[in-house]
Amino acid sequence: MTILLFILGVLFVAVGIAVSIALHEVGHLLPAKAFKVRVTQYMIGFGPTVFSRTRGETEYGVKALPLGGYVSMVGMFPPNKEAAEDGTVRKSSTGMFQQLATEARQAETDRLVEGDENRVFYKLPIYKRIIIMLGGPLMNLLIGVVLFAVLLMGFGTAQTTTTLASVNQCVISAEQQAATGQTECTAEDPAAPAYEAGLLPGDTITVFDGREVTSWDELSSWIRDAAGRSVPLTYVRDGEERQTSITPLLTERPVVGEDGTAQTDEDGKYLTQEVGFIGVGAEQALVNQPASAVLPAVGENLVNIGGVVINLPQRLVDVAQAAFSSEERDPNGPMSVVGVGRIAGEISSQDVIPVESRVATLIGLVGSVNLALFVFNLIPLLPLDGGHVAGALWEGLRRRVAKLFHRQDPGPFDMAKMLPVTYAVAVLLMGMGALLIYADIVKPVSLFN
Repeated sequence: MTILLFILGVLFVAVGIAVSIALHEVGHLLPAKAFKVRVTQYMIGFGPTVFSRTRGETEYGVKALPLGGYVSMVGMFPPNKEAAEDGTVRKSSTGMFQQLATEARQAETDRLVEGDENRVFYKLPIYKRIIIMLGGPLMNLLIGVVLFAVLLMGFGTAQTTTTLASVNQCVISAEQQAATGQTECTAEDPAAPAYEAGLLPGDTITVFDGREVTSWDELSSWIRDAAGRSVPLTYVRDGEERQTSITPLLTERPVVGEDGTAQTDEDGKYLTQEVGFIGVGAEQALVNQPASAVLPAVGENLVNIGGVVINLPQRLVDVAQAAFSSEERDPNGPMSVVGVGRIAGEISSQDVIPVESRVATLIGLVGSVNLALFVFNLIPLLPLDGGHVAGALWEGLRRRVAKLFHRQDPGPFDMAKMLPVTYAVAVLLMGMGALLIYADIVKPVSLFN
């Protein structure tokens, strides 16, 4: 059963990523067709074609290597300036890179048919080209926002509630725990105030010292401030409201940071503070969030992804060091689709986690992948979408400067000249992918070590 759940988790994320890639390309396809550019192919994957069908002037299909996708539009490069009237190219270009650009332009010219004169990509106004190229990343952003909305509003986020998960019978000071490792109560240990007050696991605290309780953090702060003072308390047990009184005990407790971990000083000793304590633990539950929480959560995720992308070279060095040594992988570092699939399988196979929480985590995982695709594709380097946007913006800047100084219009920016950079970046991306896949196989990130 565990293996089956693992496979189902991997399939869930694999299908989610495949659909995301397909919709990314739809984000390019729709505006291209709306602006009358002739689109010859819409393909998911690379390599040999597995299946395709032509509808109108566009071939739609799936290729053998599921490593992305593309939309092929005519006129991505302007025609050769060296072209003769009969369409042949004068061999005036010198050098490998120049010849590479010349051949790419000629290949684009050869694809043109009658009627394409005003349907080529490079003749579009700059803003239309930017809309087409940003359509893919924006589709991923939209998918990410929708999935985070489903996650936060439909499933909710795990939050501490005012329902008690545990009630301690006694109070063991932090000093005793550190010195002796004591975890069990003895006759010398004082009884916990909550135990003395008759509270039991499952009780929900509703009123403390005459104030209505709305959150666990609020209740905790009131308890800490009420040390040594008897206060009335109202709770609900089995649907019945009950009252009692409780006297929080002034005791030394560890200082806990915002991340929930105990804080230490420069010497590694745990920091403590004297506060009111009643000896209870709270239940965790999925709490639905309002629509207003979606965009801030997406924004926080984008900032984290942006930090990874900005430091990507160093992150990749760290991955390589971990993959080829005994060092541990950074769980917050980059992963390939293999690593994402493994994480999905681990999550789905954890029987101790409620099914609802597992499904929510998988949805959040696919949402985060889409946000990562959005950020990554905005990098201003070819062949990424951001590279095409940067080329269009550069062309617009050149034309504005020429107009400002009453110079001749320089014409469209020749993206073919950037093909050497494109190929270099493509090789780097393939190398990065190979490294991450290797690391995810030999030194995978695991959430449940």
